[in-house]
Amino acid sequence: MNLHFWALLCLSWIADQCVYAGRDFYKILDVSKGATEHQIKKAYRKLAKEWHPDRHPDDAEAHERFQDLAAAYEVLSDKDKRKVYDRSGEEGVQKMGGGGHGGHDPFSSFFGDFFGGGGHDGEQETPKGADVVLDLFVSMEEVYNGHFVTIKRKKAVYKQTSGTRECNCRHEMRTEQMGMGRFQMYQVKVCDQCPNVKLIQETKTLEVEVEIGADDGHEQVFVGEGEPHIEGEPGDLRFRINIQKHSRFERKGMDLYTNVTISLQDALNGFELDIVHLDGHKVKIEREKITWPGARIRKKDEGMPSLTDNNQKGTLYITFDVEFPKGEMTAEQKAKFAEILQQSSKPKVYNGLQGY
Repeated sequence: MNLHFWALLCLSWIADQCVYAGRDFYKILDVSKGATEHQIKKAYRKLAKEWHPDRHPDDAEAHERFQDLAAAYEVLSDKDKRKVYDRSGEEGVQKMGGGGHGGHDPFSSFFGDFFGGGGHDGEQETPKGADVVLDLFVSMEEVYNGHFVTIKRKKAVYKQTSGTRECNCRHEMRTEQMGMGRFQMYQVKVCDQCPNVKLIQETKTLEVEVEIGADDGHEQVFVGEGEPHIEGEPGDLRFRINIQKHSRFERKGMDLYTNVTISLQDALNGFELDIVHLDGHKVKIEREKITWPGARIRKKDEGMPSLTDNNQKGTLYITFDVEFPKGEMTAEQKAKFAEILQQSSKPKVYNGLQGY
């Protein structure tokens, strides 16, 4: 009897916990519970673009999934809400006055009016405001690891106000009968009567993704976030990536290049060293044979990740410089070096264009 009672009690507790937990936001975004802020943003950006209702206009399941994505991102991207969610589930977040999808559209902060604008009205293309192009200066580390930059932008928008205005003005040809068999054609100006508008300033927060492996000049486009047009659609806002010069690495496509200076002793005897990469991991270099000035080795898959496939990486090329000792050697030291090296003391003279 007691065993049956405790079994029912446990089942009831499990059921209550399932209801209490609500939706699994980590599963919705397909991220682990230990996911970083960058991983959460990247996951939301990818899935929201895929499941946006404008891509699936007649798919109720897609609409519901998009709403779940927005709710999940709203909670997991907020440190305070995420702590409450991890402790008490979705119900706990709702009790603190958040969760669900509280009117804010996170999708627009990543894409702007992604699917809007650029339509056609009959044979006439909808007028469009000017595009705005801004340079976004980023580090080599940010391109190697991926990064999100939060930007607050003040933009001009048209808002409806009282009264009407003449808009969409155009010229049309009219024909008037002047008498039997006589017609006259003339041009008239025709304008629509539209609600009046006024120009105001709005502040908007945008999340600009620095994609892993992005090239210099790569653009992130926010559709509809450019200059407004009083009789049409706003232009686009384009962030152009500018990769700043790095102190240790140079990039050429997917390959990275760096230089290392070693001592003459290490050049002759061999050495071991670690190169700290752009994400902090160490690339181990081992040499047992003689290393001459200008010698180059390469490390496969230690270059820059591909923009289209982050699992594919270029090559890291390491060129060695040899630091020679300064000062004078004694006659005895010179004799020892000559005995050890056993090299010809006769110089080779050539024009520098041919190797020997």
